Amino acid sequence: MAEIKTERLDGYRRLVDIARDLASTLDLDILLSRIVHAAAEICGAEAASILLYDDTSRQLYFQVSTNMDESTRRGITVPLDGSIAGWIVNNRKPVRITNAHDDSRFYSNVEAITGLTTQSLLGVPLITKNKIVGVLEALNKHRGKFSDNDESMLLVLGAQAAVAIENTRLFQQSDLISEFVHELRTPLSSLSTATYLLLRPEMSQEQRDQIVTNIHNETMRLNALASSFLDLARLESGRVQFRKTIFSLADLLYECKDVMASKAIEDDIQLRVESPEGLPLLEADRDKIKQVLLNLLSNAIKYNRPNGTVMLRAEARETETAIFVQDTGIGIPEEALPHLFEKFYRVREHEGKTSGTGLGLSICKQIIYGHGGRIEVKSKPGVGTAFILYLPRSGKTVPREEIIAEPQKASKKK
Repeated sequence: MAEIKTERLDGYRRLVDIARDLASTLDLDILLSRIVHAAAEICGAEAASILLYDDTSRQLYFQVSTNMDESTRRGITVPLDGSIAGWIVNNRKPVRITNAHDDSRFYSNVEAITGLTTQSLLGVPLITKNKIVGVLEALNKHRGKFSDNDESMLLVLGAQAAVAIENTRLFQQSDLISEFVHELRTPLSSLSTATYLLLRPEMSQEQRDQIVTNIHNETMRLNALASSFLDLARLESGRVQFRKTIFSLADLLYECKDVMASKAIEDDIQLRVESPEGLPLLEADRDKIKQVLLNLLSNAIKYNRPNGTVMLRAEARETETAIFVQDTGIGIPEEALPHLFEKFYRVREHEGKTSGTGLGLSICKQIIYGHGGRIEVKSKPGVGTAFILYLPRSGKTVPREEIIAEPQKASKKK
């Protein structure tokens, strides 16, 4: 009995330490990592996970886990119906299970992906201000069964975690929203001035036509800004689930070249693709990788020089695939390189060109990082710029005829 009381006292002391720890950061990834490691430690469990609830899709998705890296968990969603975590969300009650495989609510798809066999499970709802945030789970008790004490302490940790998660989300959203509102001022000001001028009786028809064109352009820019803002907000919150398939990277490169061909011709830019024989298949969200490549190609064409060249190429390395988007354009000053992927950042030397949303590269970075990859940029003013994407190799050798959802191959004319 004395030993149990000592363990319980040690557990609550640890909860106090964790509460202090959680209050020390507003970085959501760091915060959630601390929570799951604390959950595993307090309950004496093999692993712990946090599944966040998306009320739009009515699904749960793995946001962090002690036994899964980001590239693995990004592709996993758990339905509300037919899962233990879903039952916890629907009923807002904790669950303690000795043998998960004997429970009719057990969702076995996750186990097939992670390779971790779930035996015992303790799960609690994450609730703040009567709002369900997600589920905190501890898996596979090292010694014996999950106890009443384990459940009590996980409930306390879950309550702390729910408040911390919501506060961090609000902070991040307010920060992003304030930047977004600031960016809205310029196009809104332009629209206000344009509509005022249209009302002036001395405006000629030619001037009115130009003003209408300006209004149309600013409206399109506002629409693009809003769309990009929503994309980035969903990516940063972790609510974007990548739909991974196995596909030919070479085919995707040529497809992107075909999409951008008319823009390249219009700007007098030569667009080329180099794809070596035997390039391995890529396991990723094809549409998202295509979105990144098209964004980088668009920038490479826009900030190039007349008669310039844009090269899109890929090469296989031991553990990853590298994709290069290189141009012979005006280049980027060295002092600007560390800021390129910041939200709404624009290179001063590029201000004479058609203005974008300032979010494209931030979105590219989030997509590549979400795949467990990384993105680099090298540039020399007056010579050109190269963006390099590094994506992990799947190690799979799937025959072409078995590729899942392989789109129709694009033309490979150079």
